[in-house]
Amino acid sequence: MIAGFAALEDAGGRPRRVIGIDASATIEKTREQVSRIARNTAKLIGLERDLRDDEIQVLEGWAGDYYGIPVESTVEAIRLSGRLEGMIIDPVYEGKSMAGLIDLVSNGEIGKDSNVLYAHLGGQPALNAYSGIFDN
Repeated sequence: MIAGFAALEDAGGRPRRVIGIDASATIEKTREQVSRIARNTAKLIGLERDLRDDEIQVLEGWAGDYYGIPVESTVEAIRLSGRLEGMIIDPVYEGKSMAGLIDLVSNGEIGKDSNVLYAHLGGQPALNAYSGIFDN
């Protein structure tokens, strides 16, 4: 998405922002991986410039201390998404990224009138391993 949106913008399209949210609790490793993949993709699609650092954004603050261990904001985001949107998200990745999205909208970083594309990457089967969290 980062490379594709950069190419669209270079071709005269409107600017778009891609925001990654770390769910791994290894922020520097995640940033390096995202940067490497985005830059390699840019080359493969023929983008004739290097991606700017400000185009590659991975935020931290919602992963908790450990990969795969949901924190309170994760569980709240899962419940809210299910209740309001009927969207099933997992506590490993999507729950953490949705918690980040909710906070970014709540604090005004993303405007309430913005168009947001949330990339849901799956993960629903992981819910079975965490069913005890949702007993109440």
